[in-house]
Amino acid sequence: MTSQKWVLITGANGGIGQALVWEFIAAGYSVIATDSVDKDPFQHEKVKHQALDLTELATDEGVAAEFLARISQATNQTGISALVNNAAIQRLASSRDVTRSDWAESLAVNLSAPFFLIQLFLEQLERNHGAVVNISSIHATQTKQRFVTYATTKGALSTLTRSLAVDLRDRIRINAIEPAAVRTEMLDAGFIGREEELRKLEELHPAGRIAEPQEIAELAVFLCSEKAQFVHGACINASGGIHGGLLDPAPS
Repeated sequence: MTSQKWVLITGANGGIGQALVWEFIAAGYSVIATDSVDKDPFQHEKVKHQALDLTELATDEGVAAEFLARISQATNQTGISALVNNAAIQRLASSRDVTRSDWAESLAVNLSAPFFLIQLFLEQLERNHGAVVNISSIHATQTKQRFVTYATTKGALSTLTRSLAVDLRDRIRINAIEPAAVRTEMLDAGFIGREEELRKLEELHPAGRIAEPQEIAELAVFLCSEKAQFVHGACINASGGIHGGLLDPAPS
């Protein structure tokens, strides 16, 4: 294993993504931060920002090969030691209103891209005794109306995590995190003018609050560390206890 460790993080410009970048830097990693937006919010010597269209990577072998060459060059041929599949899109609609384009794009970004990135970097990860963390969701096991597309892809991502652990055995370690609500700018923006609903959402979590992005990032770093060597094929909920709760109907 090389002395310099590199982690590749998708969706790095988002709330959880930025927390992942800073936590991995704090843990001693250098970071390949990828996002569909060609904008580097980090401006840090240990971060190399790369634009990446995950739909293209999932459907075009030439794009994937070019990206592999780009990352090999960026890491001075040492390759990555960790991969965090964090990027996702969330298209909300009732089942009868889901479009083919939304369905196809969701599958490409949320499921196919993580698989093909693992396949693409498998040799590097194995050489560097590496680990993969897939950022799944509580929607993998519990969901609600209008989330059918997102929940389907996240359920498949968690299944992929378990299946790859069995299939790849001890070549690399792979785990998933299934967060409930996380306080990001995107979440807060969705509750502008609905602050009382956000407060109720927090109260629904037995922990009395929703997660902070840093908490998800810290768990991801742990799963990539030597302290988690026997954690393999796990889908770990980070739900503040809400995954175990039932709600009574509202009183009339």
